[in-house]
Amino acid sequence: MHSLRSKSLTTLAVIAAAVPLAAVVGPVAAQAASSKFCDGGSYTALGKTGVKDRFRGTVAAPAGRFTVQGRFTRFSVDPSTFAIYDYAFTGAANVGDMTGGKATPVYASKVPDHRGLALTSAISLELRDGDMTISRTGPGGLSMKIQAKDCAQGGIFQMEPARGDGTRTRIVHTVADSAFYYDNPNFRARVGAWLGSACADEASGPAGQFCVRVSPRVNIGSDAAPKLVLRDSAQVATRVPQASCGPDFTNPLGLSETGDHCAATSIWDVASGGRMGMVTGEDATEVANPPTTCTEDCQAGNGVNGRLAVLGFPAVVPAGSWLSPRTSADGLDAPLTAP
Repeated sequence: MHSLRSKSLTTLAVIAAAVPLAAVVGPVAAQAASSKFCDGGSYTALGKTGVKDRFRGTVAAPAGRFTVQGRFTRFSVDPSTFAIYDYAFTGAANVGDMTGGKATPVYASKVPDHRGLALTSAISLELRDGDMTISRTGPGGLSMKIQAKDCAQGGIFQMEPARGDGTRTRIVHTVADSAFYYDNPNFRARVGAWLGSACADEASGPAGQFCVRVSPRVNIGSDAAPKLVLRDSAQVATRVPQASCGPDFTNPLGLSETGDHCAATSIWDVASGGRMGMVTGEDATEVANPPTTCTEDCQAGNGVNGRLAVLGFPAVVPAGSWLSPRTSADGLDAPLTAP
């Protein structure tokens, strides 16, 4: 699983989802995470650029949304909340391109609820090559950090909320109109199997760093780009059930992750110091252990080096694997998950 430095774009596992199919479509081969996916990547934001020289400093916050423009990705940021809008791949040429060379929207929004608080400080900004980190603070111990990497695929985005009262922050993801959450049938077909280089047997494992039991997987696909694959990626975060979405699918392990997940939205309660992001490409279809529980001074420990199984995704996502309905008000007003 792709990961980067401490407290930065650590590729994080998510509690995923499921749907039964009579036949499994062959997988699209995902490419191993590579620095080539980031060749030429660089962001411009708030009038600063990291194309040749590193920028590190503070910048006055604008009155309205500002755009973060990269070679491969772009999105807008609300300075008072650090909500993200219109996250898209640009379609720029790259060996890891998943869009077919065309601009492809992925998320309409990623909106944190600060419950009456707002970010008020100057914006701390760091740009270097294809990496960007922005952070801002507010009253009540509120802070938000966004880290992004301008690449065609990989572990490329996360946001990190923190609050002085130690409670969680609810973040609502809404995918673009052309995108959808689906139960990956390649995972559904192998639910319960132990896979990885250290497994002695698919039926018994044993469990370990490089032997992981397959559970259902919710991925994000796109009508506009069939080769695009993503997943929500969380550390110390709990997905809030949306009871009217589903329907509820079962499997031999008794798991029903897709039974309360909508096709266009997901709701997360993220611990203070936890992380909420996304991973793309091979990272989105790797059978990996869940992330460690860490909210401070976390160390990125990857080192899987191809030793975990990658199950890929269908070339065309069957209609029966799409989650439904697209949206629901269920879960939006549910009590916050306890720390």
